[in-house]
Amino acid sequence: MFQSEPLSYRMRPTIIEQVVGQNEVIGPNTALYKMIKNGHIPSLLLYGPPGTGKTSLAFAIAGSTKKEFYAINATTAGKKDIEDIIEEARLTRNAIIFIDEIHRFNKSQQDSLLKGLEEGVFTLIGATTENPFHSVNNAIRSRCGQIKQLKPLSSSSIITLLKNALEDKSNGLGKTNITIDENNIKLIALSTGDGRTALNLLEDIVWASDRDEQNNILVTEDTVKQCIQNKGFSHDKKGDIYYDLLSGFQKSIRGSDVDAALYYLARLLEGGDLLSIARRLLVIAYEDIGLANPDLCARVLPAIESVERLGLPEGRIPLSVLTIELCLSAKSNSAYKALDKAIQEVKNGKTLEIPLHLRDAHYEGAVKLRHGIEYKYPHDYANSWVEQEYLPKELKGTKFYESKEAGEEKRLSQIHSKLESLRNKNN
Repeated sequence: MFQSEPLSYRMRPTIIEQVVGQNEVIGPNTALYKMIKNGHIPSLLLYGPPGTGKTSLAFAIAGSTKKEFYAINATTAGKKDIEDIIEEARLTRNAIIFIDEIHRFNKSQQDSLLKGLEEGVFTLIGATTENPFHSVNNAIRSRCGQIKQLKPLSSSSIITLLKNALEDKSNGLGKTNITIDENNIKLIALSTGDGRTALNLLEDIVWASDRDEQNNILVTEDTVKQCIQNKGFSHDKKGDIYYDLLSGFQKSIRGSDVDAALYYLARLLEGGDLLSIARRLLVIAYEDIGLANPDLCARVLPAIESVERLGLPEGRIPLSVLTIELCLSAKSNSAYKALDKAIQEVKNGKTLEIPLHLRDAHYEGAVKLRHGIEYKYPHDYANSWVEQEYLPKELKGTKFYESKEAGEEKRLSQIHSKLESLRNKNN
């Protein structure tokens, strides 16, 4: 009843008109589509998460031309494989070489492509899950006229893929009488992050479904739910998705959106990387909460230590409390922003003389150098404060810290303002 290749492989488009989704990259009104239809295939890099259709698009482009097509995977191919293919391509000078996971080629392997690309021996289509501006040599990028980012397919595009597979009698499931309602198709689409997973999941579901005496297949909601559990989860600790999740997590907390923060936390937890979550929460506390709620900042590390001791799944409990409290806390970034201004002054070369009265006087001979002589010890004065200059004279009056009236910092801001007014009065 079924063919041996996975459904996603069998349903791979053979021409660009069959590509589902990615209209911004290969839609009828795009420059790439028009180039291909007019017979010009530019060298290009396709960049995006797994299952967005990079390989499918490469095969569809090849199927829309009359060029020889060579496909290799960088995880298994070596430099000799590349050289052999290039030599074959030289005979026709009319070839497309598709390299999947091109970011896995080392510099030497990538460089071996340069001469053939420069001479127009072949057209290169490279696919990568990692940002090509970080993972692909600049020399390769400069010779690729197009760098196209493929985005995760929308649920409507995945639904279209699933329906096409159910109707296709040659490569899909169309020869079999399958009853599956619209809600279950939507459930499959919404539970997966990409087209390939959705198609292969559909095939799993069909195999798991009951058959009647006529071998008709009825797909039930219970079967779908059993099969989709954890199927759609995507988490790559070295890829852009991972860093985007951490970024989305922090920005949601910064923006005080509890539901969004919990959603991204859930995805990170499914990846099982407690260390990265813990580190990011520590950063968030001091970067985004800061002086507005220093008591909360102080509680973050003990909470994280509790999570590490508990492990998963129990560790999710203190994480949920901590995440929500960070979301709902007053926010301030004034402290580290003030330090950044001071750091910038130092980087700009303002490593100036420390005032004599502030210099270390705890050694023999300091008095002769007049170090510390005129220093006024604040605890000897009322309220433990006395007016004196602390900055180098060239920086007198410089302001690094600009307070925010948020949460606890409102009180600190009032103290800061009072001290500033006293200094101004005495000056």
